[in-house]
Amino acid sequence: MSGLLGDTAARDYSRKLRLFNAFAEPELRQAIASLDVAPGASVLDAGCGTGEVLRWFADAVGPDGTVIGIDLASAHATAARACAPAQALVLQADLLHAPLRAASFDRVWCMNTINHLHDPVAGTQLLASLLQPAGRIALCQSSLLPDMYFAWDARLERLVNEAVRQYYRDRYGISERDLAAVRSLVGVLRRAQLGNVRAHTFAIERVFPLGAADEAYLAEAIFRDSWGARLQPYLSSDDYDELARLCDPQHPQFALHRTDFHFLQTFTVVSGER
Repeated sequence: MSGLLGDTAARDYSRKLRLFNAFAEPELRQAIASLDVAPGASVLDAGCGTGEVLRWFADAVGPDGTVIGIDLASAHATAARACAPAQALVLQADLLHAPLRAASFDRVWCMNTINHLHDPVAGTQLLASLLQPAGRIALCQSSLLPDMYFAWDARLERLVNEAVRQYYRDRYGISERDLAAVRSLVGVLRRAQLGNVRAHTFAIERVFPLGAADEAYLAEAIFRDSWGARLQPYLSSDDYDELARLCDPQHPQFALHRTDFHFLQTFTVVSGER
């Protein structure tokens, strides 16, 4: 059965995952540091994508620790194996039926994944069962707050963000309420009977001039793959034309080359203890 957002073993968005991890690496490393992962610890990355986070956890646990990644998509698992350090094990499997022993991890990290499940609470309970006593699970979401801040046009910002949401609702046949897991991570952990729930939101903030990783992610993953022609049916012709100019590297108003460019997105980590 596919996930809520159409995920299957054959699905592949490796390029977008690599771009995001390179873009948000400073904030992701801060988030990992906030989990107090001790040397020698065992860590599971549930929904490991292309595997960059496995390297950072390997740095935290050191040579005596254990790092395992699991992802449903075959292409993602293949990419993760190529990226991960030698000590990390990568599994291609459904995390709801993972070949893993109960009570075997000190930390479970689950980034941009729990909202893909039809039942996030049941999924969280299953992942929490893999924790040792007093272990912590961290549910992480990079779109807890509105996706992007336009310093130059709040009206267009609102329209574009709503157009993106409507596109996904139409594409996957879901309602706004079906996507509530994105914003209810605290509630998900509490309903899953986790204790000592903590939340920490990190700001991903970039201004002109941008570094290469920042520009690549914003231009490719956002301007081209998340926006682009797919939003045309959801915007007026004038608003779509304005957005197209902002996204066009050849146009004088290309957003990423404007001296007033100011991007703000958030990344939230909510953790709970078994």
